[in-house]
Amino acid sequence: MSKSSYWQVGDLPHSLRVLILCFLMVELAGAQTARPRARDLGIKVGVLAPGPLNAITDVDGVAVGHTTLVRGAAVRTGVTAILPHPRNLFREKVAGAVFVGNAFGKLAGSTQVNELGEIETPILLTSTLNVWRVADALVDYMLAMPGNENVQSINPLVGETNDGYLNDIRGRHVGRDEVFAAIRNAKPGPVDEGAVGAGTGTVAFGFKGGIGTSSRKLPENLGGYALGVLVQTNFGGILTIAGAPVGQELGRYYLHDELDTAKGSVIVVVATDAPVDARNLKRLAARTMMGLGRTGAAGNNGSGDYAIAFSTSRATNFVTNDAMSPLFLAAIEATEEAVYNSLLRATTTTGNGHTVEALPIDKTLEILRRHGAVK
Repeated sequence: MSKSSYWQVGDLPHSLRVLILCFLMVELAGAQTARPRARDLGIKVGVLAPGPLNAITDVDGVAVGHTTLVRGAAVRTGVTAILPHPRNLFREKVAGAVFVGNAFGKLAGSTQVNELGEIETPILLTSTLNVWRVADALVDYMLAMPGNENVQSINPLVGETNDGYLNDIRGRHVGRDEVFAAIRNAKPGPVDEGAVGAGTGTVAFGFKGGIGTSSRKLPENLGGYALGVLVQTNFGGILTIAGAPVGQELGRYYLHDELDTAKGSVIVVVATDAPVDARNLKRLAARTMMGLGRTGAAGNNGSGDYAIAFSTSRATNFVTNDAMSPLFLAAIEATEEAVYNSLLRATTTTGNGHTVEALPIDKTLEILRRHGAVK
């Protein structure tokens, strides 16, 4: 089946269309040229050890799914779903919080999350003008779940970044089928990164951005907790990798040749199995901004910088304030590394009349070696 077949079978039953879309999504993800992650290049971020997968799915029960739309010359977009657990989230809510670094964005559902300290749907990431279509589809999905037959209120949590440079953003191409496919295809295990899902059309630091993930595992004497981060990168500044001025030496950075290379947004999703209440989850989410700062993020006026944090633990003996500090560091380190992975895994993309190059691996390695960031 060709990658364009889905759009030729629009008259098929809905369930069959979703099945076909899931198949195509896997096909498209597998077609990406393999590029290294940060640790493949010898880049070591921080002092804490990563989990086995170095991904948000190192937190037990968490699953990630993507729908990637690459169609014609102009459609480069998608949706990414993060599921805190595989059961009915409305019936088994998780503790959650949202931190706003800069509120130039459309994060649907955030106010109720912060009011009640709970997340009751999968977390979906997409393109700016698709937020409301995706939220509507997410409500459809939740209302149809067994056990939700009498539910009259759903709080869909949907974040976005603007992929309008590479994508026909006004077309609002992500709809019900794409949302259902991303949720139903969500799985534990390795996470596809780079120009996939909600990261298909994004740009970061003037290079191709996308989806990135990383994790940290605390030592047993600090609780042994897992913490994972997933990012949708579409922001700018002066790219710094492990302290090395990569953006400057590549000649592509904010206030160099273009004044707008810092515009865009970033969504950070933090998962942990530590028993953390909503108040401390908000503090945890806030630390991701420090991780973004390490990468050279500029926090531009037009950058919507948001972090969503949740705990999968059902325990009520919450981590104390003093014991949060190792988790804070884990969130900082995992956020930094997830951003690097989003850039390194992304491939050069042409769409909507523009081409955005992937971060050049060889030149980046030369810079990192020269500054002692890798051996």
